Amino acid sequence: MIVITAPTSTIGRLLVDDLLGRGASLRLVTRDPSRLAPEVRERAEVVHGSHGDAAVIDRVCAGAEAVFWLAPDVGDAPSAQAAYVDFARPAAEAFARHGVRRVVAITALGRGTPLAEHAGVVTSSLAMCDLIAASGVAFRAVACPSFMHNLLRHARAIKEQGTFFMRIDPDLKAPTVAARDIAATAARLLLDASWEGSDQVACLGPEDLSPNDMARIISDVLGTEVAYQQIPDSAFKARMTGFGMSEGMAQGMADMFDAKNNGLDNAEPRTAESTTPTTFRQWCEEVLKPAVTA
Repeated sequence: MIVITAPTSTIGRLLVDDLLGRGASLRLVTRDPSRLAPEVRERAEVVHGSHGDAAVIDRVCAGAEAVFWLAPDVGDAPSAQAAYVDFARPAAEAFARHGVRRVVAITALGRGTPLAEHAGVVTSSLAMCDLIAASGVAFRAVACPSFMHNLLRHARAIKEQGTFFMRIDPDLKAPTVAARDIAATAARLLLDASWEGSDQVACLGPEDLSPNDMARIISDVLGTEVAYQQIPDSAFKARMTGFGMSEGMAQGMADMFDAKNNGLDNAEPRTAESTTPTTFRQWCEEVLKPAVTA
């Protein structure tokens, strides 16, 4: 039995489909089961609730061999510490109590670097992984740079304004990764019972790109000029709080992007193992373009 948290997230949906396709027995914990596809609800055990709830996570860990852990997107949490470490604390206790053998979690790059000590949500995500690893389970952190699918939030701006907006330096080349490659890595680890101990597995995509590089690729794929515009720190935080994010989480996000602009995502060595297959151009053609032109 494999427990999947956040099964309706972008990564979670792909992971569930992959594992069901391989015949895995799944237990899905979600706050909104109606968001699961009907065929998924028919083939998996579904538990209604939050995986941050001590009673819920205790129940789903009973008899589980492995757990996929993904912290939810909770912008209204008072702080990044609360959103990651405090949220995961009941789960770490449940993993140990029920003898879960393997846990695979999604986290950020930067472990072991000075930048990671003051990187907002990244710092808290890495601390979350330390908490889970300390429970005694065999643990793998799938460490990722910025997700390609984050650009889907800008689909409307690209369509209506021909521009997308981020905090990243326009000429800073850094890795970016597709959700399908993250899900494939997580699936491989969850199904492999041979590994032990605690370690991380990086997913870096196949190439390093700057936001300006991305703008050129998006323009080429869409057949129309698309530009990139960097958002100043103060405007970024105001925008985040305007969307309902707490002051603490907005500051955590701002601190993360400051660290990324100073090279946080560039510290991980690129290897054959950490290089994943989906290119940004392929992702734009298959995912972003349909979203923009819909």
